[in-house]
Amino acid sequence: MFPVHDENPVSIIPVVTYALLAACVGVFLWQITRSPDQQQVIVYALGAIPAVLVGGMELGADIAMVPDKATVITSMFLHGGWMHLIGNMLFLWVFGNNIEAAMGHVKFAMFYVVCGIAAFLAQALPDIASTVPMIGASGAISGILGAYLCLYPQARVLMVIPMIFRAIKMPAMVVLLIWFGMQLVSSVTVAAEPGGGGVAFGAHIGGFVAGMLFVGLFKNSNVRLHIPFIHFNPFNR
Repeated sequence: MFPVHDENPVSIIPVVTYALLAACVGVFLWQITRSPDQQQVIVYALGAIPAVLVGGMELGADIAMVPDKATVITSMFLHGGWMHLIGNMLFLWVFGNNIEAAMGHVKFAMFYVVCGIAAFLAQALPDIASTVPMIGASGAISGILGAYLCLYPQARVLMVIPMIFRAIKMPAMVVLLIWFGMQLVSSVTVAAEPGGGGVAFGAHIGGFVAGMLFVGLFKNSNVRLHIPFIHFNPFNR
């Protein structure tokens, strides 16, 4: 399922959301214009490697571009392909503006980074010896989804379902819980596979949970916090 639009208008210009979209697209275009060898170096130099950040390993001086700790941030702007980029940007486009409006520009930017860091830790701590670079905005965007669930569970979201060639409107709570359930199932499935797969489902789960936990600290005081399953009425349109 792919989100296209939500019926949840905002009264601000979401400049941080637009800036994140532009930065991710700009960095990806920079990536793909490099040679294959250079692209690989970029991923290792700017991706977040668990073994380097929490496992005590050092990255070679011939590869390092930024301080090790900075790669937790730089990794959020790298993507592994067009579908990786487009999927992340769709979710950021649809859900990011409302969370930015609920928090304000500065707090939203801080929230985005905090969720991205939490997502990295959720993926890295179970395997601190991993030398596989983590890249992508998925973890931070997952935090936005968790926040959206707590703030706007009844907002209607237009979803495109390619398998049946249809677009349907669904409550955000249904959309986001289906998405989260898919991450949980996929994380178990991938863990059982040799090599562990290439998608950081642990980061998705960690970012989503972080978003739910931290949204109350970052939202503006006039924005109501909903508790999923208690304030949700699927028939309220």
